[in-house]
Amino acid sequence: MGTITRLFANNLTTGGVLKADAFNNASLNNVTALNAAIATGNMVLLSSQTASDSASISFTTGIDSTYKEYQFYFIDIHARTDNASFQFNFSTDSGSNYNVTKTSTYFTAYHSEGGVGGVLNYDTAVDLAQSTAYQDLIYGLGSDADQTGSGSMQLFNPASTTYVKHFIARVNNYYYNNYMQDNFIAGYGNTTSAINAVRFQMSSGNFDGTILMYGIK
Repeated sequence: MGTITRLFANNLTTGGVLKADAFNNASLNNVTALNAAIATGNMVLLSSQTASDSASISFTTGIDSTYKEYQFYFIDIHARTDNASFQFNFSTDSGSNYNVTKTSTYFTAYHSEGGVGGVLNYDTAVDLAQSTAYQDLIYGLGSDADQTGSGSMQLFNPASTTYVKHFIARVNNYYYNNYMQDNFIAGYGNTTSAINAVRFQMSSGNFDGTILMYGIK
């Protein structure tokens, strides 16, 4: 290991702030190199779609063998119908059909505004067992003006023609009956065909919100 020849105190201003040239010594990369590394990182935004009273959002391009992992971020998903579920399904034919067989688990931590609850609960009503149905990410989402849900989902190696397709999701939401829900979902699409499209929708009615898709190298 190399020796740092500059005292750390010399890298600080009298106000305790790190100086701009603090990285310009032999022991560390310079600031320009650090910024370049961040700008060309391994998490690449591939698509951003915004729903405005929309029935669904579908990602039908960009899901291929380029990346081994895809991440979807859900930002302020707002249901237009009270007590509806935000859900997804996969496609192996570029979005002609969303009917991949899935097996999953679903558990929730919840707590009400009035202090009731504080419970961790496995939800058998929203897990799947070799089903082609849509998988819930949020159930019971409220439709009040301030009620939304946000979170993320990881999809692993969807282009594989050898293995099943694993997914993991975590979403926090405002339950329609004034509860906070923290949802944990995981499972797999039981297909060796490549998954090349994903659709998000509500179980009933339309929704607002933004969904981002990233590729992870």
